[in-house]
Amino acid sequence: MVMQTQRFKCIVTALCVAVGFSLPVYAQQATLDELYQDLAEADEGTYERIEGQIVSQWEKSGSAAMDLLLRRGKEALEEGQPDVAVEHFTALVDHAPDFAEGYYGRASSYYLLGLTGPALDDIRQTLILNPRHFEAMRGLAIVMEELERRDDALELYEMVLAMNPNSVEAQVAVDRLKLQLEGQSL
Repeated sequence: MVMQTQRFKCIVTALCVAVGFSLPVYAQQATLDELYQDLAEADEGTYERIEGQIVSQWEKSGSAAMDLLLRRGKEALEEGQPDVAVEHFTALVDHAPDFAEGYYGRASSYYLLGLTGPALDDIRQTLILNPRHFEAMRGLAIVMEELERRDDALELYEMVLAMNPNSVEAQVAVDRLKLQLEGQSL
């Protein structure tokens, strides 16, 4: 009887630990799902705030050290030092390979350095890890336009608009690309 009671306690403890570790991930996902829903229903006055809340959720790695690397990489980009940013984002990717923001930051840095191939590879990884990363989609659309793949760029911008109907950048790009593509048909 004592053996069964002790075994039962071990099982209950293991279950509590498993649930305790999974709840923050579930809560973050639930929050993101709600924010994406709010973004889809937002008006012109609130969509930027909700976009910011989503980006804030994306930037939570769960590690103070990884958050510091992300912050340093972003600061280097803001200071016009994409080569330094690559170093910070590479360290972030090396230590947190499942954290999409590391890849996205490095993709942005590579793009600014004129390294389109590595930038595309990191955008791909960003979208594998976070398929609703509208910033990465927008970045990929910009590259597709530069490569004169207007149909692909249009499709990506429309995907952004499906998530965020108020995105001014995406709407301007859709209008511009549709005009260009219709002009080609004549």
